[in-house]
Amino acid sequence: MQSPQGQSNEDLEPGLMKALRRHLISPSVAPEEIDRAVARAVDRMALPVIWLLGTAQSGKTSIVRALTGAADAEIGNGFQPCTRTARRYDFPQAAPMVRFLDTRGLGEVSYDPDEDLAVCEAQSHQVLAVLKVSDTRPTEVLEVLRRVRKRHPDWPLIIAQTCLHDAYASIEQGHPLPYPFDRDDWNLHVDADLVRLIRAQREELADLPGSGPVWWVPIDFTRPEDGYEPVDYGLAALWDALECSTLAGLRARIVAAPEVHDAIQRAAHPQIMGYSLATAALGAIPLVDLAAVPAVQARLLHVLASIYGVGWTRRSAAEFLALLGTGVAVGYGTRLAGRSLAKLIPGWGQTAGAAWAAAASGATTYALGKSACLYLQARRDGLTIDPEPLRKEFTEALRQGRRLIGGRRPPSP
Repeated sequence: MQSPQGQSNEDLEPGLMKALRRHLISPSVAPEEIDRAVARAVDRMALPVIWLLGTAQSGKTSIVRALTGAADAEIGNGFQPCTRTARRYDFPQAAPMVRFLDTRGLGEVSYDPDEDLAVCEAQSHQVLAVLKVSDTRPTEVLEVLRRVRKRHPDWPLIIAQTCLHDAYASIEQGHPLPYPFDRDDWNLHVDADLVRLIRAQREELADLPGSGPVWWVPIDFTRPEDGYEPVDYGLAALWDALECSTLAGLRARIVAAPEVHDAIQRAAHPQIMGYSLATAALGAIPLVDLAAVPAVQARLLHVLASIYGVGWTRRSAAEFLALLGTGVAVGYGTRLAGRSLAKLIPGWGQTAGAAWAAAASGATTYALGKSACLYLQARRDGLTIDPEPLRKEFTEALRQGRRLIGGRRPPSP
């Protein structure tokens, strides 16, 4: 690619540009220090935690796969033990935005769930009960939900009724379309056998204690080879329930915009959001090392390069920054400097200043990530990129980043 206006990269990058390249592409911070910085940020973020509660084979892992878009192998390798038999899954793993807790299937022989339930309950913000629709007497789940609701009467509860196809007469019957369960007269558009199962299960759990709202969401997440379309039946309804309960804004952070159809871009989006939230949390820490935020941003750029199947070199790093332009670089440096200075102002620096610093760090990370995707896509396809679209992408992504990240209030130090 030719640098803008025929100038060499060296002409465009005295001073600040060289510093940016050093911090973003070849940081002096050791990898383990970056890991510790991200871990510290995650601890401060108070991740939203979704507790998946259900029997074995009820579809809990399918829900994680549908919500995150992660592959089975990623999920299988990503679950980590939090007790002897309960597990947790952070997404994305390196810079997570959400944590799923999964207890072993309730009702299994020789399984005492008390330890798992206590650990998961202490960490959770949201209960997502998962019930196969054919299980019309979910005694074990009902017992646990009653105990949890007695201790947390105001907790919202989502109950996903899964495996709807178990009630279908045949594959040819298929899912009722359009999705009818968000309508008051849903029963008029659903086969009588499925109506009976759904109602029987809801009646069984009708007397749950507590005042918190309850959402019932029939879903059926299958694989393409199973023959049911769509494979993520009811996913939009599940997202709506999560957003209405306690997890507003999570969908926009995890899932790329609907107009983004490229699989690589969709895979990159949660990584960009995860690292943006991490740098926002770091940016709110008083007297945080100025190198920490650029070092974490550098980690993001390397993650994105891996997703696109290309690597950063000294030349490509200089070219990317040169294409962004000196104006973008100066604005970037000003935000980094202002972020640190703001937190040193007595009073204001510890409140509004910290919030501004967090939003500035996170939004800048988001903009760097999105513009890097545009650059890496061009490099992967062997194309020449015009600097103007790249700069426009950075500017627009900066606005988007402020909107997506600015609403997240940083926790107290």
